[in-house]
This record gives sequence, C-alpha cells and structure tokens, in this order.
Amino acid sequence: MVLETQSSVKILANPPPRSTQNKAKTSVCDLMKDNTSSVIKKMESQIPSYVQGYSDLYAEYLHTIDDLFGTCYLSEKEFFDKLNIDQKTLKEFDNLSGFWEKIATSQIETSTNFMRAYVQMRISAIKSYDKYVHTMMDYYAKMLSQYNFVFKS
Repeated sequence: MVLETQSSVKILANPPPRSTQNKAKTSVCDLMKDNTSSVIKKMESQIPSYVQGYSDLYAEYLHTIDDLFGTCYLSEKEFFDKLNIDQKTLKEFDNLSGFWEKIATSQIETSTNFMRAYVQMRISAIKSYDKYVHTMMDYYAKMLSQYNFVFKS
C-alpha cells in the first residue's frame, strides 16, 4: 500500500521486511550501521529540494519588493513630475542614491564572500574531525582485537 503526502512523496505503508537470509548472523553493529546510513542517505537526498525551496521563497520575496517599487514608481511619477523639481537637485539625489546602491551591493558581496569562507571553514573542520574519528576508531579496533584475543584464549 502506498500513501501520498502533501509534498507528493510516496511512502510505503508497510515496507518489505529486511532480507537477513543471506547473513548467517546479524549483529547489533550491522543493524545500527544500516539504519543510520539509511537515515543519512534520506536526509542527503532532501538537500536539493530543501535548498530549492528556500531559493524559491527568497526569490519570491525579492520579486515582491521589486514589484512594490515598480507600483510606487507608476503611482508617484505623475505626482513628482508635476512638482517640477530642479534638475540639479535630481542629479544630486541620483548621486546620493547611487552612493547607497554601491554600499548595498558591496555589503551583499562581502556577505556572500563571508558565507563562502564560513562554509569552507566548517567543511574543513568536519574533515579534520572525520580524520580524528578514523584515527581514534583504528585505536579502538586494535583495543577490541586485543580483548577478542584474550576471550579466545
């Protein structure tokens, strides 16, 4: 039986049982590793839709703001055109607006570069941790093998 969710992801109501017939003996470690790997792979498979969802949301937000300024432009153009504002004043206002636009775009680029560096630093930290864990697991495995040697004797 297949269930449909709101996101149209199909979920099996009664998933088939795991095949353990090939294994002579199932260990706790096998079960934990298989189940953990399954959850991690599921989480990893959701990354594209998760990122796409936030990207779509943010893009819609930006389009709404852009539309708001476009609507204001149409509504206010006639009003401000009738005021006959001095062209020198408009030129100075354009210079000021351009100054703030340059600051905003510079901050956006700085923020993007910071985020990129931050992500690279976090990835590097995770890789270092992974190396450390592997080293510690090697020592742990050696220690367990010594206990197994004692138990066999």
